[in-house]
Amino acid sequence: MALKFRLLPALRCAVIASTCFKLLLYPAYKSTDFEVHRNWLAITHSKPLNEWYYEDTSEWTLDYPPFFAYFEWLLSQFAKYVDPGMLVVENLGYSSTATVYFQRTSVILSEIVLAYALQNYISRLPENNRQPAYAIALSIYFSPGFLIIDNIHFQYNTMLFGILVWSLVAMKQQKFLLGAILFAVLLCFKHIFLYLAPAYFGYLLRVYCLDFSDFSRKRLISVIRWKNSIGLGSSVILVALIALGPFIYLGQIPQLLKRLFPFSRGLCHAYWAPNIWALYSATDRTLFLLFRRFLNNPVYAKDSASSTRGLVGISFFNVLPDIQPRTTFVLTTFYQLIALIPMVINPTHDKFVSALTLCGYASFLFGWHVHEKAILLVIVPFSFLTLKDRRYLTPFYLLTVSGYVSLFPLIFTSPEAPIKYLYTFTWIFAFYNVFDDLAPVRTTRRVFLLDRIARVYLLGFIPLLLFVALYDRFAMLKGFEFLRLMLISTYCSLGIIGSFIGFSWLYLFT
Repeated sequence: MALKFRLLPALRCAVIASTCFKLLLYPAYKSTDFEVHRNWLAITHSKPLNEWYYEDTSEWTLDYPPFFAYFEWLLSQFAKYVDPGMLVVENLGYSSTATVYFQRTSVILSEIVLAYALQNYISRLPENNRQPAYAIALSIYFSPGFLIIDNIHFQYNTMLFGILVWSLVAMKQQKFLLGAILFAVLLCFKHIFLYLAPAYFGYLLRVYCLDFSDFSRKRLISVIRWKNSIGLGSSVILVALIALGPFIYLGQIPQLLKRLFPFSRGLCHAYWAPNIWALYSATDRTLFLLFRRFLNNPVYAKDSASSTRGLVGISFFNVLPDIQPRTTFVLTTFYQLIALIPMVINPTHDKFVSALTLCGYASFLFGWHVHEKAILLVIVPFSFLTLKDRRYLTPFYLLTVSGYVSLFPLIFTSPEAPIKYLYTFTWIFAFYNVFDDLAPVRTTRRVFLLDRIARVYLLGFIPLLLFVALYDRFAMLKGFEFLRLMLISTYCSLGIIGSFIGFSWLYLFT
């Protein structure tokens, strides 16, 4: 897959327009993640490698896999010429103008990875059949999720999802070894993509490592494609050794794993991701308030729940049974295994992307300490299936509107409010009209019958967002600071769960 430096005209215009808009956001609000990444720049530049995963001067310790640490080290080699102050570990909260401009610019430049991946996705098609691919590619590149999380809130998700898209395109072109290597590289950048690993493992095992053609005439050992299996295993191990080798040599793997998988954190993040556990937490909270008000029972006199304090500590509830990490693991694994069955039986690329999407759904809806940003693990792979036929549009609408609105609380400052609202709803109206025009109509009877209910649900976001915007004007709600976040989280979770049910039906039964 040769690197193409000249982007397709439409994609080039998209990159230029997007970059110009994002340059205007340099002075915008930035979250604590900005300081997180500045601190990682300082750690990887100022400390020897054997101290990277032990350094704890700041509370924002290095907790990403080694490839991302190497990436931060690479950025620090340029940062020292911009403002050396940002590379001092003790400069907590350091955010000079030069530092802000450097870090914002590094995010924009890293987005070329996604542009290149989407270029490969479009270029594989004949020129007279590229319109649907252009629509999907542009919907991903202009994603409100990337703008909110990366270019305002501050992270590098666009680059990471660029690697994922690049891998998916390689798999589509049956370059399975390249696709596997890219995914292994991605895991060594950010371990949250482990949620998608079962789909990769099952698909590569089925189409690349095993050969069931004329199975009746073969011995079991002959089913294995030894050359492919050894090549695949060796390549993945090599990637892992490049990432982890120095830390294996230093005997620091236990410390690295402790940083990457902090299971002491609670069931829900400080702001509830819109999933099953958001509904569970909201139900517990509602029952507790009702019981305390109407039941004369000393058990409900004191609020002991910790479900809203997900940064540290195991969550526990006032009324409903507590949820343990093993429960979330079992539920996530169960739904992911169900997703793999049709793909293993009929291993087409569309089945693979569908299984990948459902693995993302399962991990988001049932996982432990899920971040709201993880919804992109579902939206991005689902995007490639949207124009398969019209039946996929309704679950996609539910997913994207609910998913993107659920990110709004990340940007809570007034100056940025018009940006997140206008950009997101412009994206919604623009791409929904485009997808509606391009999605093929099936001649068979529709199976997903919740379209009208979905429309009513989507219209419900209008009063919800108006209420949230005017929340501070209601004096009676002064003592319920968390209510607005709970309303957004629980309402968005209904849409995402509905999307999950609709997509699962289409994948499993049609």
